[in-house]
Amino acid sequence: MSATRPGADAALTADKLCLRAPDEVMRLERMGAFFPTRLSFMRSLVRRLARENASVERRRWEIDGDGFGSAAYSVAYGGHTYSLVAFSIPLAPEERTDRVIAEAWDTSYVLFDGVPEAADIERLRANVPLQEAGRFAASDLVLSRANKSVRLFAHVVDSLAQGCQPDAQMIGSVGYLMRTTAVYGNGKFGVADRFRIAERPGLGGPFQAELLTVWLIRGFTIELAEHIARARSPKTFVPLARRLKRHLGVGNATGLGMAPFLVSHPVLLNNWIYAREMALARVRAIRHADAAMRARVLALAARVGRHLEQWNVEDARQSARTETLRAEFAAISDVLDDDWLAAEFPWARLLDHAAARSLECQELIVALVLEPNGELIDDLADCMAGQPAGRLDAGI
Repeated sequence: MSATRPGADAALTADKLCLRAPDEVMRLERMGAFFPTRLSFMRSLVRRLARENASVERRRWEIDGDGFGSAAYSVAYGGHTYSLVAFSIPLAPEERTDRVIAEAWDTSYVLFDGVPEAADIERLRANVPLQEAGRFAASDLVLSRANKSVRLFAHVVDSLAQGCQPDAQMIGSVGYLMRTTAVYGNGKFGVADRFRIAERPGLGGPFQAELLTVWLIRGFTIELAEHIARARSPKTFVPLARRLKRHLGVGNATGLGMAPFLVSHPVLLNNWIYAREMALARVRAIRHADAAMRARVLALAARVGRHLEQWNVEDARQSARTETLRAEFAAISDVLDDDWLAAEFPWARLLDHAAARSLECQELIVALVLEPNGELIDDLADCMAGQPAGRLDAGI
C-alpha cells in the first residue's frame, strides 16, 4: 500500500485500508481521550464559513449602557440567511444558577430562519427569555440561553474601560465570557423540526445549526463586554485585543443529554467514529511526506507542546493524566525531526511509536497526523449524518 501525496493512492476505500478494530476504538476510556480534529463539527462549520467568505451583519443593537436589551445578527450561509436574535436582561444573584431547573438567565437566544421583522422580534422578546415555557414557530431553528462567567466578564469590562487589556492568564484559565446551559434544536419545545433544514447546504451535518448559533453567540458576548466598557468610560475605552479574543470560546455548563443521546442514536455514533477511523487509515497509508508536509507537522508538534504547557484543570485525576501526557509527548518530540519523518510511511510510523504510551498520548498523535492532511480527509466530514427517521403521516 503506498501513496506519494495526499489525495493520490491513499484515498482508498474501506476494503483496502486497515482500520483499527471496533473493540479497540469503541471503549469509553479511549473515546474519552479523543482530541478535537479537523473533522470535529465546529471545525467543519468554520471551514465552510471561511470558504464561503461569510460575514456577519449586525442588524439590531438596542442595548443600554449596562448591557441590557436586544440585538440581532445575520449571516448568509449555504445559500440561506440566518439570524441570531439575542436578549440580555438583569439577573438577580439569587436567580443565578447553571442548573437545568433555572428559570432565568443573563442572556437568551434564538437562531431565526431568515431576517426577522419587527413583529418577529416582539414575538421572540415575549418568548425566548422564557425558554422551555415559551412558544415558538417553524422559523425558530435553535433555542439557547447562557450565563456570564461573572468574574471574568467583570474583569474584561473593567480592564477595557480603563484603557488596558485584561489579564491573559485569567482569560486562558477560564476561556469564555458566557457559558450556555442549553442549545436546543430538532423540534424541541416547538422550534423547527430537523427535516426543515436537513437538506440545506452547510446544515446537513450533525449539530451544524446548533454550532452556528454558538458561533454567533460568541461574537455577541465579546461585543456586549466591549459595549458596556465603552459606555462606562468612552474616553479611555480600548477594544479587546485580537490575540486575546482568540482564546475566548463559549462555555458549556451542562451535558446531561449526551449519554442518553448516544445510547439512542447508535447509527450517528457509528458514522462519527467510522469517519474518524477512515481518515486515520487514509493518513496511515501515505508512503512519503514531502519537505513542506514534514515542516508543517514539526511546526504543529511545537504548537502541541505549547498547548500542553498551558493546559491546566482543577480535576486531580485529569491533572495527573496531563502531566503524564506532557512527559510522553516531550519524549516523542525529542526524536521527531525532519530525517525521522523522511522515512517511508511516516505517519504510520509515528502512530506506532506512540502505541505504547497512554491513551491520551495515542489520541493526541492521531489528531496531530490528521491535521495537515485536509486535502485527503475533509470530505469525510460530509459522511457523519444519519439517515432521516421516518415521518409520521397524521392523515392516515
